[in-house]
Amino acid sequence: MTIPPHLPYGGIPTFARAPIVEPGGEWRANVAVLGIPFDLALGFRPGARFAPRALREASLRWVPPLTGLDGVTRLSGVTFADAGDVVLPSLEPELARQRISAAAEQVRDQCSLPVFLGGDHSVTYPILRAFAGVPDLHILQLDAHLDFTDVRNDTSYSNSSPFRRASEALPNLVHITTIGLRGLRFDPEAVAAARARGHALIPMTDVGADLPGVLAQLPRGKNLYLSVDVDGFDPGVLPGTSSPEPDGLTYAQGMAILAAAARHNTIVGLDVVELAPNLDPSGRSELLAARLIMETLCAVDESDSAQPGWKP
Repeated sequence: MTIPPHLPYGGIPTFARAPIVEPGGEWRANVAVLGIPFDLALGFRPGARFAPRALREASLRWVPPLTGLDGVTRLSGVTFADAGDVVLPSLEPELARQRISAAAEQVRDQCSLPVFLGGDHSVTYPILRAFAGVPDLHILQLDAHLDFTDVRNDTSYSNSSPFRRASEALPNLVHITTIGLRGLRFDPEAVAAARARGHALIPMTDVGADLPGVLAQLPRGKNLYLSVDVDGFDPGVLPGTSSPEPDGLTYAQGMAILAAAARHNTIVGLDVVELAPNLDPSGRSELLAARLIMETLCAVDESDSAQPGWKP
């Protein structure tokens, strides 16, 4: 018996009721989800390992197709698959990175748009290694923190360093736009290194003062990877994260940025990271993050002329 989509508390919680598949199996989908329950690279409060499961449960609130108040039905005909979670070794971080890259590459080969459920932000580096063949790759990062540090606590692979490692390893990665930056602790060397590469560092004060001006700085006509660190949002909106920073993005601001990015680019991948559901007993953090994923996919669906192979 099939669980009706309006009963989100019943059945096996795959993402948006997508069928379960194996990376590398015989399947194709427009959207495929891969969980990465890893948080060993955090510098503060753990819990992001629990996010993939929490996001799947929260996603059952929005099972496509979705019809809004405007009467428009979105994600109709878009096929979904849930490729489960990467099987990660507990205390072998290099092996974990290898397995993340391998699984990400398999999933990417079998769908139009892979969605990765972190995990702390360190997982973005091994994910991005699966995009080494994408020409002229750009990244849009929503984040309170730059995550471009060279070394922190004697490691080069913490959640403070994913984009530094990706910039070094991927010659096809030409530009990063980071939006939402704020806080009292920034690594001056990391800021200088990012600016030296020509990356766009957009502080939260710019978003609050001139959102249209920020939207005008987004890439256009590019192959764009979206990396959403949920601490980019104000903790009053989304408290369930390891390192919250006050005065962050509202949901409306974050979605305006992601929707504009989807309208003007080919979205090649999306990750959502740093969600720690254990730090928010209300459960609203995972609901907001799951809604953000679904609404971003809706924006891609409405802009499918820029999304090759999005629908048959």
